[in-house]
Amino acid sequence: MSERIATVSRDTKETQISVTLNLDGEGNLKGESGVPFLDHMLDQVARHGMVDLDIDVTGDLHIDDHHTVEDLGITLGQAFAKAIGDKRGIYRYGHAYVPLDEALSRVVIDFSGRSGLFMNVDFTRATIGRFDTQLFWEFFQGFVNHAQVTLHIDNLKGFNAHHQAETIFKAFGRALRMAATEDPRMAGKMPSTKGSL
Repeated sequence: MSERIATVSRDTKETQISVTLNLDGEGNLKGESGVPFLDHMLDQVARHGMVDLDIDVTGDLHIDDHHTVEDLGITLGQAFAKAIGDKRGIYRYGHAYVPLDEALSRVVIDFSGRSGLFMNVDFTRATIGRFDTQLFWEFFQGFVNHAQVTLHIDNLKGFNAHHQAETIFKAFGRALRMAATEDPRMAGKMPSTKGSL
């Protein structure tokens, strides 16, 4: 298996971000975004996706968290697109249901080459700590646009907003892991009748 590792940097007047991603990692997150609850969620993605993430982030947090969260989603999406390569031999599709106490979420992903976010989540609170729950949509929109994936996110149950978010990110990590895994029966083959993705 060839190494599936990518480093991507994004440098704007609002944020300076570098992400190194190892798709075949051990589930480790290194670095901080400056947005503590987002770091907690990224830790779930790394652990449950069994990817290694190394992030270096400077953002205009004196304004608010928006640019940092969105741009980290963009950069992470670019890193996934680069690390996954031409997608030959991968499962392509991934899905996961994850519960946490009363909360239950489902995430389904397709490394389709087409960007689409379909997110059905009604958070029970507008903020989790100081984190604005609207920013989750911005994060995932940035991710799908640059990873070029179709992503369906549904929170099926939950009244604790922390639990809602955590089940989403755990399921996201597990769905990514399933989709990006190399399928021994598809070795070297494109997982599409079109011949490319």
